[in-house]
Amino acid sequence: MKSRTAPVAFLRMLNSVYNKKQKPSTAGETTQSNKSWWKEGILYQIYLQSFKDTDGDGFGDLNGVVEKLDYLKSIGITMVWITPFLESPMVDNGYDVSDYKAIHPRYGTMEDFDRMIYGLHEREIKFVLDMVVNHSSDQHKWFKGASSSRDNEYYDYYHWWPAEKGEPPYRHSLFDPEGGWDYVEAVDAYYLHTFTGNQPDLNWENPKVRQEVYDIMKFWAEKGVDGFRMDAFQFVSKDTTWPEFPEGHEKDYVKWYGLRPELHGYLNEMYNKIIGKYNVFAVAEGTGSTFEDAHNLVDSDRNELQMAYHFDAVNLSQTPKGYSLLDFKGVFSKWDNAFSEKGWLAIYLSNHDNARLVSRFGNDSDDFRTVSTQLLNTFLMSMRGTPYLYYGDEIGMTNIDMPNIEEYTDIEAQGKYQSALKAGADMEEFINTLNYNSRENGRTPMQWDASENAGFTTGDPWRRVNPNYTEINVAKQKTDPNSVLSHFKRMTEVRKKNPVLVYGDYTLLLPEHEQVYAFARELDEDKILVLLNFSESESEIELVELQGLTSEKVVIDNYEGTAVEGTCITLRPYQAILFSLG
Repeated sequence: MKSRTAPVAFLRMLNSVYNKKQKPSTAGETTQSNKSWWKEGILYQIYLQSFKDTDGDGFGDLNGVVEKLDYLKSIGITMVWITPFLESPMVDNGYDVSDYKAIHPRYGTMEDFDRMIYGLHEREIKFVLDMVVNHSSDQHKWFKGASSSRDNEYYDYYHWWPAEKGEPPYRHSLFDPEGGWDYVEAVDAYYLHTFTGNQPDLNWENPKVRQEVYDIMKFWAEKGVDGFRMDAFQFVSKDTTWPEFPEGHEKDYVKWYGLRPELHGYLNEMYNKIIGKYNVFAVAEGTGSTFEDAHNLVDSDRNELQMAYHFDAVNLSQTPKGYSLLDFKGVFSKWDNAFSEKGWLAIYLSNHDNARLVSRFGNDSDDFRTVSTQLLNTFLMSMRGTPYLYYGDEIGMTNIDMPNIEEYTDIEAQGKYQSALKAGADMEEFINTLNYNSRENGRTPMQWDASENAGFTTGDPWRRVNPNYTEINVAKQKTDPNSVLSHFKRMTEVRKKNPVLVYGDYTLLLPEHEQVYAFARELDEDKILVLLNFSESESEIELVELQGLTSEKVVIDNYEGTAVEGTCITLRPYQAILFSLG
């Protein structure tokens, strides 16, 4: 096959040509009237070490993606974001980078990367690189030098508090219950870390650091990368006067640690040096505390980022108590309204930092797992904004039961456990909640078939495979027209064929209904009615928009034989149906 046998040098040349000449110059366009490929795209996130292992070491790799390129094409996605695969000590599963221009041997080689990105481009799929530059690994040459001497050229690449000034002002760490400063004897100073002590924060106030980052982005853009996902980027700018923060401030973490004014200057600089120059796009975690913050990041006249990625919706369902559909509708509606004229949103409900889609927002019981996953995928691809889908959600993968802390290897889970112990929390309740919302639920191996280890690996998988893989897997769903996978493929086609679902206005209907999420999308003469029953019970609704609708007007439905009577329709449990009103 061409994508696997072409010489690497030839692939690199083609990737470079693709990047510089074939992509439209739309990186700065974020208004409704300006079309762009990243607005019309359907993004699929891959947690690399859990996707497909080809060498039997138990970890997914780049060649696993190459092996599944035709699968990715077949499900209809048009963009792929892959979690970090760069050189790393793997304290935080690759989100601690020790060399930004080298591939971790666990995942393959640079030649494997070249084959992968060429194969994606050959199938008209864009590639988004995960850039982790709020912090580096403590094993990066920069930090090794910085922590050896205050005179080292890299010392100012990080944030330091000299010990002669006494104890540093308290800074909260998201992963370390002891706080965000660690002491290094060789320099008699404390360094800052937002996450673990193995992830020292880079000093973005130093222009040399910023130039290092732009050089890294240039390196990857010239290899054909189409976009960048900027990890934890809202935290890169720090107030280096180091004021004391009030006690309890960490409960409003973003307000105190995120989106300082200087960040916008850094993003504008990045846009001018990389984003605009190479016609790529960038999306960053977090949007600040207000809509104004978010717009200041992504509006086209700002020349900064191209897409807002907020946490309001994904934060709704964090305990086994679940969430309210009214709150759910409220979050998505208020964000759509705020971005109806300017800016652009990412639409998502799951990623590598969250538990499984259907277990949190749907119903993962045997009776309703299929239809409720279909409903959630329909919702994500019916909203204005770029839908972000997560590997395994196209087949309805669920949470894995882990009732004992000994099973958790994730540094975030371990840190939260220690913090809960320290605070004297109800540990039974804590474990029950962790079992529900831990991001380890979203990192179990992809379930390809019913063979040993779900066809993920011939070795021992790095993470236990969910025992339900014999029932939930790609091979079983491939030939079932009513499966989650088959419906997912149909829905990606619906999204592509109906620009109204991308650019159309959004109007919420039945705002107070506690079971049904109903809305309309309208663009010029095209109008689509979206009806979603977020309940395991039937729901009868009445809408004037239903008048005169027949089965011929159904765009997609996860049930068969739905009938409309006048202005009334009875929606079955977790039914998701789209009608064309044009």
